[in-house]
Amino acid sequence: MDKLIITAAITGSRNTRESSSHIPYTPEEIVQSSIECWNAGAAVVHIHVRDPDSGLGVQDIELFRQVVEPLREKTDLIVNLTTSGITGRNLPFEDRLKSLELKPELASFDAGSINLGGGVFINPPDFLDLAAESMNRLGVKPEIEVFDTGMITTALAMRDQGKLADPLYFQFVLGTPFGVSAKPKSLLHLTEIIPENSIWSVTGIGRAHLPMSMLALAMGGHIRLGMEDNLYYSRGVLASSNARFVERVVRIANESERKIASPAEARAMLGLSK
Repeated sequence: MDKLIITAAITGSRNTRESSSHIPYTPEEIVQSSIECWNAGAAVVHIHVRDPDSGLGVQDIELFRQVVEPLREKTDLIVNLTTSGITGRNLPFEDRLKSLELKPELASFDAGSINLGGGVFINPPDFLDLAAESMNRLGVKPEIEVFDTGMITTALAMRDQGKLADPLYFQFVLGTPFGVSAKPKSLLHLTEIIPENSIWSVTGIGRAHLPMSMLALAMGGHIRLGMEDNLYYSRGVLASSNARFVERVVRIANESERKIASPAEARAMLGLSK
């Protein structure tokens, strides 16, 4: 079984400190949380940045820079930058793709539209074409985020058209209100309809966080965790840090004798070059 790639989704774009005082907001807090996750065993960090006043997600290139540059200086983490902005606000395409100017090794590629966050998260074909072209040109590998099965169909069609390159890297996001449910049969189905040479990772939203992690651990997939997807470490107990999620999965993986991938090992598995 392959070594386990752990991705820490540090902050997201919507949950605010009204829900949890532990959510990283500022670039300095996001960097510190990322370093803690790296020390705990994460190979990848999935990065959003926040408006310092409102706390909501923005696609501000300078805020991204204030996160990316320290992480490149202080760690060997694989940095995965979002291209989604804030769900439901649907920023102009060019603004959403601003983060690619920093040439991250990975960037999110949301392969379709879906009801999400009280609105519609819009990812039409012209945006996906522009995102794929930009990532190809800049040498950024798409992390294909899948909220529903049709997004796999879209990604495979784009692969067949030469817009996405094998091996594809899928990030399943299960348990959103209008997407694929976070159930074992759902994850099994998704893994059965992607190409055999694909790499996949999964996160469960909210209460599905730990169960989906355990399924991925047993099935040979990879795991995303963190405060973007879940604020609670256990029932009724807020997570005090993103690193606590990483530490728990590392502990369970060690007990089950599945080794953890370092950033260098994850790069090799994903076909990246630092």
